Amino acid sequence: MAAGEEEGSVAQPEQEPAVEEPRSFKDLGVTDVLCEACDQLGWKVPTKIQIEAIPVALQGRDVIGLAETGSGKTGAFALPILQALLETPQRLFALVLTPTRELAFQISEQFEALGSSIGVQSTVIVGGIDTMSQSLALAKKPHVIIATPGRLVDHLENTKGFNLRALKFLVMDEADRILNMDFETEVDKILKVIPRDRKTFLFSATMTKKVQKLQRAALKNPVKCAVSSKYQTVEKLQQYYIFIPSKFKDSYLVYILNELAGNSFMIFCSTCNNTQRTALLLRNLGFTAIPLHGQMSQNKRLGSLNKFKAKARSILLATDVASRGLDIPHVDVVINFDIPTHSKDYIHRVGRTARAGRSGKSITFVTQYDVELFQRIEHLIGKKLPAFPMQEEEVMMLTERVAEAQRFARMELREQGEKKRSRNDDDDTEEALGVRNKVAGGKKKKRKA
Repeated sequence: MAAGEEEGSVAQPEQEPAVEEPRSFKDLGVTDVLCEACDQLGWKVPTKIQIEAIPVALQGRDVIGLAETGSGKTGAFALPILQALLETPQRLFALVLTPTRELAFQISEQFEALGSSIGVQSTVIVGGIDTMSQSLALAKKPHVIIATPGRLVDHLENTKGFNLRALKFLVMDEADRILNMDFETEVDKILKVIPRDRKTFLFSATMTKKVQKLQRAALKNPVKCAVSSKYQTVEKLQQYYIFIPSKFKDSYLVYILNELAGNSFMIFCSTCNNTQRTALLLRNLGFTAIPLHGQMSQNKRLGSLNKFKAKARSILLATDVASRGLDIPHVDVVINFDIPTHSKDYIHRVGRTARAGRSGKSITFVTQYDVELFQRIEHLIGKKLPAFPMQEEEVMMLTERVAEAQRFARMELREQGEKKRSRNDDDDTEEALGVRNKVAGGKKKKRKA
């Protein structure tokens, strides 16, 4: 279906005049009832990608949207879909494919919020959740399905009576990541069983070779809407680094959490194990920290996210599974506890703060082993970062307490590993574990996070 192969990457000259900065969603052609929904969500003015993509999508064209995370992409495809649904109401109307479970739930929330006044029903179909209840939800024929490719293929092959033969809209969000996570075969299977006569929106942060191939296979004569061609971080983000010996990383982390107490933090670690270990370490020192990583069950992951969103916890420790796409409104400080190996991941991580016009801070830990990676990041964002002001002697005063907490964290990790082996379940470390009870006898002075 390579009809639009040559025109695929053509930016539309005829669209140029339309980009005279419309002031409202109404100017973009969004219908009144949806404009009201945007207003209730606090979306006052459209973002750049919305200004570019919505008018084109409302004209019935296929769209390729190249935009960074946090740029308002969900609104750019949700509003045209809901408007089309208003004009021709139909069940199983749109399918949104996304790389991660968390992102699927987030997109679903936005569809529900935008479509609540018009009675739109959406269903999330992702792994880690009981297939039976999902089959029942699909049997009710929601208007919009938001899914990860693997689980959707599962239902297409095994759930009786479920098909997408009437589908009108297909969205691939974060397409570069869907393909990087090797969902290519699943995407091919899905493309084979949905109508060729449909509208397709493909959103991606970067235009990789795989995305170009997908574009040729899935889109007809698309209009390209690119809003940030080069990598950049938001202006209102204050970015710092700290150069530290790797053996004192934990002490420096505790120092910063105390220095910036009262803020909400998102701390990025490179592995699931380190995320869990650091969460336990901080808990042992009295901080309200909560982990989010790929080895936790889906319910625990959502639980962690919701506790942090509801501000019941002020520190969220995460692997890169959480660095893209998640819109957590109140992250004040992002800490790169482990420096990202891919410079582009730095952009996505620090993009968790300073969203939607707010300001924020990011601090990157650079040890003697990370200098080259750090220089690559500075090269990518085109600026030299300042050092975060520190009092080294104060950090060193913390080392004894931190060393004790490290010991208990190691014991707890071991205990959890044994528990997991015995009952094959994962632990959110929320429960007061045996070790902590032994410690609670006053050995640790609680410091307020």
